[in-house]
Formats: sequence, C-alpha cells, structure tokens
Amino acid sequence: MITYIKGRLIEKTPTKIIVECNGIGYDINISLNTYENITDEENIKIYTYLQRKEDSDILFGFSSKNERSIFQQLISVSGIGPSTARTILSSISPPEIQDAVWSEDVDRIKSIKGIGLKTAQRLIIELKDKVELFDKKDIDLSGENVDIKKEALLALSVLGFSKSKAENVVSKVYFENKDIELQELIKKSLNKL
Repeated sequence: MITYIKGRLIEKTPTKIIVECNGIGYDINISLNTYENITDEENIKIYTYLQRKEDSDILFGFSSKNERSIFQQLISVSGIGPSTARTILSSISPPEIQDAVWSEDVDRIKSIKGIGLKTAQRLIIELKDKVELFDKKDIDLSGENVDIKKEALLALSVLGFSKSKAENVVSKVYFENKDIELQELIKKSLNKL
C-alpha cells in the first residue's frame, strides 16, 4: 500500500490533485476538507489510501493521518464506500464527524448528501467505539481544544468510568461550551455520568 506521496503539486482542484514524484504524476482524489488544508506550495506531502478494484486502482489523498483514519473507519461501515466517505469528509470536518458520532447526532450525519436515516444510525453504532481523539497538531482550524477533552477523559477513566460513556458525555459538555476550563468540564461530566 502507498502510505503517502511526497512531491511537487502540479494541479489542484476541489476534488483531486496531481502530485509528481520521481517523474510519475499521481492522480489523487481528495475531499473538500483536504483541499482547504493543502497550501499552494510547490512541494507537498499527502497521506493516501489505495482502493483496488477489478478494473482500476484509485488513490485517495488526505491532508492528515487523522483524516485518513476517519476515512478508513467510514468505509468499514456497511453501505459506505470510498466515494460516500469522501462526500462525508467534504461535508463536515473530521472533528465534526467525531463529535456527531460521540453525541449520536443522527440528524447531523443524515444531513449529508447520500446518507439516509438507516445509514446514519449504522454509522453511529459501528463507529461509536472506534472513533479516536485527534492529535492537536492534526486538528483543522475549527478551534477545537482536544487536549482539554483528552485530559478530562483520562481523569474520568482513572475514576473508573467506561471510555465510551465518558467520551460521549465529555463531548456533549464540551460541545455546549467550547471555552470551558478543564476542572469545570470534569465536574459537569461527572454530574451527567
């Protein structure tokens, strides 16, 4: 598998890029999220996922390892293929997908083109325990402070609460007030557990 491609950006559109590496031009499908995060610098590094089919090989590119990880988790859900996963990542950012899954926000996921009620419910059920916290350096420019969420989750797990339940509660409390301090986040989460 091709893990990443480092080379010269030849062409950039909202749906694909062409990267030249050692004289070979790679045609790479991207999401709008990746498009917005790729600078117009000549040399870039793009993380990739290779889809093998009987009649073709299709490369998908991502601006971060976390976006690629979310993509791989999305395509593991029954009924969601690479094109639909790319549409999801073009509609909402990886941190928003994470929050929607944790808070079981079916309406948010259902609002994405091509995703119906049953697929949205299946996505939440299948990804609830798989979606991991993002590293702060890989977060997009949404202003999310994931370190505070990580610290709160660590504190709650030390107190003996299950990871999946704690993640859901911390995410909901944090979503209600993104300027919350760590101690307040832990207190409010404890009250809801």
